[in-house]
Amino acid sequence: MKNEDFIRHIYIDDYDYILPEERIAQYPAPKRDNSKLLLYNKGNISKDHFGNIHKYLPGDSLMVFNNTRVIRARIIFHKETGADIEVFCLEPLSPCEYEQSFGSRYPVEWKCIVGNLKKWKNGTLFTEFDFSGCQYKLSAQKIQAEGAAWRILFSWNSSRISFGEVIEAVGRIPLPPYVKRDDEDEDYVRYQTIYSTAKGSVAAPTAGLHFTKEVFDHIYNKGIKSVELTLHVGAGTFQPVKARNILQHEMHSEHFFVTGNTIEELLSYEGKIIAVGTTSVRTLESIYWLGVKVISDPSCADSDLFIGQFEPYNLPEGVSVQKSLESLAKLIKKRNTTVLHASTKIMIMPGYEFRMISGMITNFHQPKSTLLLLISAWMGSDWKNIYSFALKNDFRFLSYGDSSLLIK
Repeated sequence: MKNEDFIRHIYIDDYDYILPEERIAQYPAPKRDNSKLLLYNKGNISKDHFGNIHKYLPGDSLMVFNNTRVIRARIIFHKETGADIEVFCLEPLSPCEYEQSFGSRYPVEWKCIVGNLKKWKNGTLFTEFDFSGCQYKLSAQKIQAEGAAWRILFSWNSSRISFGEVIEAVGRIPLPPYVKRDDEDEDYVRYQTIYSTAKGSVAAPTAGLHFTKEVFDHIYNKGIKSVELTLHVGAGTFQPVKARNILQHEMHSEHFFVTGNTIEELLSYEGKIIAVGTTSVRTLESIYWLGVKVISDPSCADSDLFIGQFEPYNLPEGVSVQKSLESLAKLIKKRNTTVLHASTKIMIMPGYEFRMISGMITNFHQPKSTLLLLISAWMGSDWKNIYSFALKNDFRFLSYGDSSLLIK
């Protein structure tokens, strides 16, 4: 590994801070845009509330939003013995495309995490549910192990409804593990961004939860433009870093989709790109590295449209953003399609050189997490000042917590 020397000296213990339990938001703010906003600009730190974010965004900004939608991924089955088995849907396997799986009216297979697995040694699980006033039955069968997860076959007793409708009727919102309560009706609305459209995430892109129609009106009245892309957030986003040295941590893979129109917008824009959320940051940076790979191999297969965990630290340097994006635009036209499908395990850590963004909007992240490593890569050692300011000024942390705008 070309840059292994600096990576091997990154220890997760250096990215720790004391987060009191009471500072972890258990519920969203009463109104989305009434959450607090920390402002970092050229080393200066101040605060306001999110409804005023338009005042601090550069007028030539292009904002990039992740339009993924959280699915009701948690399905609870009750065995006759009294045991509860939770099947947590991670990603579709057959059909493997999200839209096809959600639209299917016949059995589908998903990669799932099974809770209380020891109580499900064999046999089929069943649960009943109501949809449009009619009663239906959903069944789940274990097919085979998929690493720490399982391939699960879901079947239901009517071809009149799709799997997307089934999961909406029977599933529950997958709140993060640090939200110490059961999901409530409010979460079905508040744990989604108001612009979410592409179903597939098992965790919300939480930086977007603060946006309201009024906030968008203020932003667009200022002449700021926006584009959307899709990255389906996986459960691995909450995976703690257990290895002391970052080389030993295994990143999760996440699927993302970007349209040819978005690539063209990014190509033609000459202002500042502001990513809304770390998922948008990771997607934008992955898009750049995909372009670098395509330049090296213009005839790349679908399986090559993937960015490995440490791959950006080994790929050729010096490729301009324009050349990278142009290579992707050509690939999309060559394939006679409108959407580029890819996946990424990119790990952004101190020492990484950002190619795509000028700033980001993000919430406050867990100690010793890969997301805090990303923030440190962007902010340098100032991340400690930012988090210290947030703690001293009663900011709320993590998914349902407050927000920050970080511009270098």
